[in-house]
Amino acid sequence: MTQDSTFDRKRHFYGAILGPLIAALIWFSPIQGLNSEQHHLLAIMSLVAIWWITEPVAIPVTSLLGPTLCVLVGIVPMKEAFESFGSPMIFLFMGGFLIAKGMMVNGLDKRIAYGIMSMKWVGDSPRRIFIALGVACMLCSGWISNTATAAMMFPIALGLLEAIREMMAANGRKIDLSNYKYATGLMLMTAYACSIGGVLTPIGTPPNIIMLGFLQELAPQAPEVSFFDWMVWGFVAMVAYFVVAYFVLWKMFPADVDHIDGAHEFIQRHAKELGKWTRAQKNTLFAFLLAVVIWVTPGILSMIYGANADIVKEFNKYLPEELAAMIGGLLLFFLPVDFKTGEATLKWKDGMEGIEWGTLLLFGGGLAMGSMMYTTGLSTWVGEGIRDVLGGNPSELAFVTLFCITGLFLSELTSHTAAVNLIAPIAIGTAVSLGISPVPVAVGLALSTSLGFMMPVSTPPNAIVYASGFIPITKMIKSGIIIDFFGIFLITIPVVLLLVKFVVGM
Repeated sequence: MTQDSTFDRKRHFYGAILGPLIAALIWFSPIQGLNSEQHHLLAIMSLVAIWWITEPVAIPVTSLLGPTLCVLVGIVPMKEAFESFGSPMIFLFMGGFLIAKGMMVNGLDKRIAYGIMSMKWVGDSPRRIFIALGVACMLCSGWISNTATAAMMFPIALGLLEAIREMMAANGRKIDLSNYKYATGLMLMTAYACSIGGVLTPIGTPPNIIMLGFLQELAPQAPEVSFFDWMVWGFVAMVAYFVVAYFVLWKMFPADVDHIDGAHEFIQRHAKELGKWTRAQKNTLFAFLLAVVIWVTPGILSMIYGANADIVKEFNKYLPEELAAMIGGLLLFFLPVDFKTGEATLKWKDGMEGIEWGTLLLFGGGLAMGSMMYTTGLSTWVGEGIRDVLGGNPSELAFVTLFCITGLFLSELTSHTAAVNLIAPIAIGTAVSLGISPVPVAVGLALSTSLGFMMPVSTPPNAIVYASGFIPITKMIKSGIIIDFFGIFLITIPVVLLLVKFVVGM
């Protein structure tokens, strides 16, 4: 039994016991300053939070359990408890899932990845291969899930390492990849770059879109964050995170050869095996680019005419970001591959399998619980408690730093999606009660929860590459701590406090 599976078993077991126990303790204990609805919601939230972190049952099941219990005990009526599951943000996510599935089914993702890896500047240099693999992972995961990207890039990385092993064996040197520094570094770069790329767009990773949903639900008075706005600071943060990850990993796990004979041929051979561009790939690229154009057009129009111009308002009225995702995704079911047979670019079965229903349920459940915290006033009570702990009127720097570190810590212990669902309502509610704009802390939380680099359980990409057997757990923890530290203090907090505030005009 592996170390992480033992940890998971204990986490599930103790969580199953502690969740109901702590919820019952809160339910029956008098708490000053709370009315009955707030008190009961706090008890249910404690159960949901503990089960999100420890996962004794699947996270989406817990996300449905929370609103169900709230209706059962009379906190809110049925319609109010579950209306968040119909949030427009869910359809932004759904459209993004369909586009991503089209890219995967039709091989567009591999064509992009091998296209980057086969560029002439990469050649057979270990350092350039290291960078190119990371860039390919990063750019792909900006638009499709980091799990799918890692699953796609993992065998490519394994093939490159096998080419290294064969090259050295031909030169009379046998190496054990499980104890080879460069193999560890390349595997970690694959995982970390997949997580880093997710910060680029709102649909790149669930925490981004969940945070935007919370901002709309809990802080409607806050400045609106557009797709284009997110991409501005997302691009800066992504590049900065990647630079830090590259230097840390290359310093810790350098190659001991100057050239990898056969590596370039390996990449070229697999790139050629993809053949010519198919009609399905061209159709998928068209649908994807159309969605991207619709997403970024309002930002460009705002730069030209101003954010309050009539043309910007009309564009957002008829082509909101959520609709852009659905247009791109639905087009795949209409764009034909074969006119004679009527075959479309994406089949219904493939499309439905491509939608991560569990993530959508988690998103809806998180919004529902957060919304109830807001409407019942529980978030205000929690915010006042945090304000007292911080000394009355904390600075924005201290406030953002506290929640960024908390979000990062939680993401190392559990799913980053669950971490955001847990901490976001508290952060946004507290910011509103303190009179601080909730946008910087919301963005900071989304970015910081994408930095779960220390443990195999932190993110699916970490778990995928850890399964290779080439990564000692101590090496992942050490490199993860260093990148997390620099990522939070040198990138996340400055980006949030400077660039985000500049972009949204605060």
